[in-house]
Amino acid sequence: MDILDGLSADKLFDSGTGYTYDDFILLPGHIDFTSDDVSLETQLTREIKIKTPIVSSPMDTVTESEMAIAMALLGGIGIIHYNNTIEEQQQMVKKVKRYKNGFINDPLTLSPNHTLADVDGYKRNYGFSGFPITEDGKMGSKLLGIVTKRDMDFISDRSTLIKDVMTTDVVVAHEPCTLEEANQILKESKKGKLPIVNKKHELVALISRNDLLKNRDYPLASKGDNKSLLAGAAIGTREDDKERLDALNEVGLDVVILDSSQGDSKYQIDMIHFIKSQYPNIQVIGGNIVTITQAKNLIEAGVDGLRIGMGVGSICTTQEVMAVGRPQATSVYRVAKYAREHGVPVLADGGIGSIGHIIKALSLGSSAVMMGSMLAGTEEAPGEYFYKDGVRLKKYRGMGSVEAMNKGSAKRYFSETDRIRVAQGVSGSVVDKGSIQRYLPYLIQGIQHGFQDLGCRNLSVLQETLYSGRLGFELRSAAAQVEGGVHGLHSYEKSMV
Repeated sequence: MDILDGLSADKLFDSGTGYTYDDFILLPGHIDFTSDDVSLETQLTREIKIKTPIVSSPMDTVTESEMAIAMALLGGIGIIHYNNTIEEQQQMVKKVKRYKNGFINDPLTLSPNHTLADVDGYKRNYGFSGFPITEDGKMGSKLLGIVTKRDMDFISDRSTLIKDVMTTDVVVAHEPCTLEEANQILKESKKGKLPIVNKKHELVALISRNDLLKNRDYPLASKGDNKSLLAGAAIGTREDDKERLDALNEVGLDVVILDSSQGDSKYQIDMIHFIKSQYPNIQVIGGNIVTITQAKNLIEAGVDGLRIGMGVGSICTTQEVMAVGRPQATSVYRVAKYAREHGVPVLADGGIGSIGHIIKALSLGSSAVMMGSMLAGTEEAPGEYFYKDGVRLKKYRGMGSVEAMNKGSAKRYFSETDRIRVAQGVSGSVVDKGSIQRYLPYLIQGIQHGFQDLGCRNLSVLQETLYSGRLGFELRSAAAQVEGGVHGLHSYEKSMV
């Protein structure tokens, strides 16, 4: 017979009081495994799995292509914001999808009559400088050679034609060949690129040594069926967002988030119906919501995932200004429990300020957490660093701030035609956190240690423990919250590692 201590989640959240993450603590479980044995694999949507339950928020000071690539390489996913033109957002998604980890079926190709200046332009836009050269500069044309950085170094005249410098003695693989066979040829040849050609020596694909290294260095990478990184993007619910989605679909978008501060609307439901009928290959996450009734409406409309949170972000003032919302811990538990009965994963969006908050969100039934402020300030977040009072900072702003709304995010709040705009967010700054390549593994390791303390090897075990009533919760008094933090010191330093 189990000896139960603390409160079950049902008892805690049936009190009629709304709770935040700081209002409760989780009681420990039994440890019989190491933290390295903990798997954090989770369902982002009905059909998409990721290895790391962390998603970067679609905010214009958090997620563009650089952040989305880094997040996907480390097992999560980034959702690219839409406070931009259709073409700008499309190019950001395209950069993520071109960051391949296998056969590149649509490599950028050039003709022998292009110049080194053309190569320089491609390098600026896409970050690489090795290109196959075909007769007409297109895929499916006869392969003539390849041009790489080595061919172009020390040539000052950038009007030089590629045919005058390209390498023509090229190691190739012939189709049909498997990825493993192609990778072995690449290893043995010690080349940077390996073109794949057919019997007519026409280019049909390409693989890169860098992709071999990515597979080795990023074993958790979030990838689709074609081995390209998973890419997500946010859109609104207006008619022109249908045009935006069509452009994103052209470059291989995997998941779309319908971005609204209040997701239970006729407009969002109509957009869900449209997407599911016209783009069945794209997974749809609806929201934001905080109640079971809202969840019911969006699930019945056909969403593949839900986004939970209203007015709980560090730069969001919706609850203060609009008097509408719900404390995040209560929101996550209530909505996640209902959504689970219908096989719909949920994202806990907002209110995350520490590793402990991530663990609490997952322990309440969320499949993953979406974060803004925790990831803002990293090198991969948009924007430039600046110094104030000797501290290195980066700008961070809510999408409901006047500054962001003036740029275009007002439609997220149904306010783009308002003569007077009512802000639901603020602008501020966050401290430099370094590279996401170092920061996210730190978060992941912390979550694994938290799962170990709870006695749960993976998210499925954690949620089974939650819904069986065996996961123990306890409310924390104000004094208990003080006791659980740093206290009693004259001064201290808080370091990430």
